[in-house]
Amino acid sequence: MPASSNLSALVQCKCPRCREGEMFKNPAISKKFTEMPVLCPVCGVAFEPEPGFFWGAMYFSYAFSVGFTMITAFLVYYFLNNPSVLVYMSFIVPVVVLASPWSLRYSRALMLHLFGGLKNLKKKQKRILINKVL
Repeated sequence: MPASSNLSALVQCKCPRCREGEMFKNPAISKKFTEMPVLCPVCGVAFEPEPGFFWGAMYFSYAFSVGFTMITAFLVYYFLNNPSVLVYMSFIVPVVVLASPWSLRYSRALMLHLFGGLKNLKKKQKRILINKVL
């Protein structure tokens, strides 16, 4: 079932053009969580518009990591009453490492949705495209 809006397509990591195709081949919790198909399995749009396109996703990933760090540090400070630096690090490092698959996925999805230059297909265009493929 296609995502109803661009935001829901982004959250579900669906193709920004047809909102139906999966952007990743494997689940986030797997050894191959970074693998993406070359083309959308539904509409055939290229997921990497140009070589090196996803280098810009590093900035989104960095922002997510900083956000995870700040939230974790605040929670440690609030609940453990300002412990030592070692305690902060023992909480922050595992959170950032465990969140890295989702950080990578959502940074790539954000990059493609915001800067990929892909417009969403209208229902009539989807029918025409599906008829051409079939």
